[in-house]
Amino acid sequence: MKIAILGTGYVGLVTGTCFSEIGHTVTCHDSDETKIDILQSGDLPIYEPHLHDLVRKNRDAGRLFFTKILEDAVEPSEVIFICVGTPPLEDGDVDLTSVEMVSREIARVSHSYKLVVEKSTVPVQTGSWVEKTIKLYGPKGIEFDVASNPEFLREGSAVEDFLHPDRIVIGVQNHRTEEILRELYAPITGRTFNCPIHQDCRRDEGAVPFIVTSISSAELIKHASNSFLATKISFINAVANICERTGANIKDVSYGIGLDRRIGKSFLEAGIGFGGFCFPKDLQAFIRISEKCGYDFRLLKEVERVNHERISQVVEKVKSGLWILREKTIGVLGLAFKPNTDDIRFAPALEIIKRLMKEGASIRAYDPKAMERARTELPEVLYCQDPYEAVRNADAMLVCTEWNEFKELNFERIKGLMRRPFLLDGRNLYDRDTMLRLGFEYIGIGR
Repeated sequence: MKIAILGTGYVGLVTGTCFSEIGHTVTCHDSDETKIDILQSGDLPIYEPHLHDLVRKNRDAGRLFFTKILEDAVEPSEVIFICVGTPPLEDGDVDLTSVEMVSREIARVSHSYKLVVEKSTVPVQTGSWVEKTIKLYGPKGIEFDVASNPEFLREGSAVEDFLHPDRIVIGVQNHRTEEILRELYAPITGRTFNCPIHQDCRRDEGAVPFIVTSISSAELIKHASNSFLATKISFINAVANICERTGANIKDVSYGIGLDRRIGKSFLEAGIGFGGFCFPKDLQAFIRISEKCGYDFRLLKEVERVNHERISQVVEKVKSGLWILREKTIGVLGLAFKPNTDDIRFAPALEIIKRLMKEGASIRAYDPKAMERARTELPEVLYCQDPYEAVRNADAMLVCTEWNEFKELNFERIKGLMRRPFLLDGRNLYDRDTMLRLGFEYIGIGR
């Protein structure tokens, strides 16, 4: 099947590449010509595990293309995925300008039947506006359908999530749309493709759940899912506050909670709070959606408040160990909002660094993938070539991202490099007793 992907950010590039990997012919377009230049040169504008190899493989196989001309992507394709950005506005609402503009362009260049699929995360009822826009700006008599197919891709494991999803959700208006999308995803739902990332990929796990709903229901599933996961994170961080006041250990508490199958272990790791582009944006958007519907979703407002508090709490923990921050040097390990990505959007580490520098601290930082992006936002920081350089002559070491390489550090060496062996473990990576035996002043989260 021929597919057009409009937008080559994290969602669009992963979606297009993985569709080509399972046998479809995909043409990706982006209004940012610099991105297309990078992709056409064989490089990637983002870091995502496995993605670079799959892009190269499918370009060489003649299944994946990149173009600056929208018509070249849309005209030969039967299915068009809208994967453009939906950034937050100042009031927490979603800026849908790009969605409307690309809908107009789809209408302008279409001369045969098209199935237009929302892949971007959008507020409920956006699908009806996409349909109205295409009808208004498109030629008379051209058939088209609109559908919703929300993405559930985690940065850092997006390729695996696409090829091995927990579920596929589609919101449709008719049987024709459902059948097209079933055919499109058949290699994944039936597990019939050759997995490019698992040598021992199991094919006997059963079919992937394929959920068919209305467009509005599909749109709500996405926002509700992310808001619930954000709620779990803020809940366990609030419990961590109680642990610190009572002498309990949040690691034990979260483990005991997570063994309940009704709750589950995921998203119950206490830390410095959630970040990234999805959770903060989608949480705010769902609050605004609810307000427009006449419902005050106070629970989500509290989730947001708890998450914002984490930044101040971390800064206070640093101050409690160092007293005065002016002219102190702090080594920060981890800048990306999570491991295995270079995404720094709404990353807690960056906000913490800004607060520390505002109080006069100097920052030495290291991240395996995110330093180039961080440098554009925080040019005053000294970016280091490895974790050991970051903590050299530091008065404190602050761990903000749980990269695997940070779990294997030589702490005897680190202690010898630091001016003062003060460690604030913002992701609870290390055993407290071990750190104390090594001679560190250790502060974790919730213990």
